Amino acid sequence: MSKISTAAEGTLPNVASIDRPGAAELVGRAKALIPVLREREADAIRNRQVPVETIQAFRESGFFRILQPVRYGGFEMSPAVYCEIAKTLAEGCMGSAWVYGVIAVHNWQLALFDPQAAEDVWANDNSVLISSSYMPTGKATKVDGGYRLSGRWAFSSGSEHCQWVILGGNMVAEDGDGVPEPYNFLVPRSDYQILDTWHVMGLCPTGSNDIVVEDAFVPAHRVIRERDMFNLSCPGHVQNTGALYRIPFAQLFNRTVSTTSLGSLRRALDVFVEATRQKRATYTGARLAADTTIQEAVADVTLTLTDLELRLASDLAELESRARSGDWPIERRAQLGHHTTSMVSRCVEAIDKLMLFSGGKAIYLGNVVQRAFLDIHCARAHVANNPYPYARNLGGMTFGFENDCLDL
Repeated sequence: MSKISTAAEGTLPNVASIDRPGAAELVGRAKALIPVLREREADAIRNRQVPVETIQAFRESGFFRILQPVRYGGFEMSPAVYCEIAKTLAEGCMGSAWVYGVIAVHNWQLALFDPQAAEDVWANDNSVLISSSYMPTGKATKVDGGYRLSGRWAFSSGSEHCQWVILGGNMVAEDGDGVPEPYNFLVPRSDYQILDTWHVMGLCPTGSNDIVVEDAFVPAHRVIRERDMFNLSCPGHVQNTGALYRIPFAQLFNRTVSTTSLGSLRRALDVFVEATRQKRATYTGARLAADTTIQEAVADVTLTLTDLELRLASDLAELESRARSGDWPIERRAQLGHHTTSMVSRCVEAIDKLMLFSGGKAIYLGNVVQRAFLDIHCARAHVANNPYPYARNLGGMTFGFENDCLDL
């Protein structure tokens, strides 16, 4: 395992001293939960929700506090700790790990809003959780003191366990060019409905149901412009001055929905190797482990995992370094963005190889390789894991064209 740094070790400055677990202890807690998550996985898939007991275990372990500001009881730790927890939990249940990652990153994003927004959410209970759906389908109208928001959003992972939601919508900015651009709106549970729509082939435990808002008032301090997150000029930066909050939004969020595929692929590889070790071909009786094609596939998947884990560790270290220095050249942001958005596609190629050589038994429900196959393919369907727009943007910039992507 690569070394994991924390704010306490000086990786991220300007963090108050608080009583909290270290990185190694947090990762140890995640490892201890792997067998528990595996035991609960079938029920989580059947119920299309992460169990309440699992969410409570994540709370008690401190996982949701890893990126949360210290002033609200958080740990303000390195994104490397956050991602290591996600990878580790995914070795138990990728759907549960996905919900951890998505919910936990909102505790980081809330620090970018006007500070009053964090007061609204955490003033009385700093363990309150937030879900999201950033797709810009909301319709917002400016009124005195804020906006009236209506709309329907899909894919709000973990929403059943949350009391607030961050929702996307396009508006014309007063200082913009007249073209609608994306904003995020923070809405309390009393102002939205959750519709049970999550009937899917993979990532079933995420409970990524639809959210409906009907003409809710959202005060201006609970609205943030995505361009401000891109430009690192957010209202919350005045209060939250640590380097952790000087990372462009997409550079951290996009890794939220890609990192869990690594843990799921790792689990599938381990299970595949163990199952194949003594398995024999039905008609010839030959040991499948002696098949050189299967041996090559295992070597290729192992190399993919190694490459991706090293790339993730390197990129996270670079994000921290650039956050401290404030050096964010757009060309490098495009490269870093392409790194993470291509990660799941490589995991898809790897899990496809394992599925191909898993035989007929792999088509039965409950097979671990099949679960990873379905979950990783569903992760690839997330818009942030579609590498083509990011690759085209990066390639275009290489030839001198302007950047056309705010998700960097």
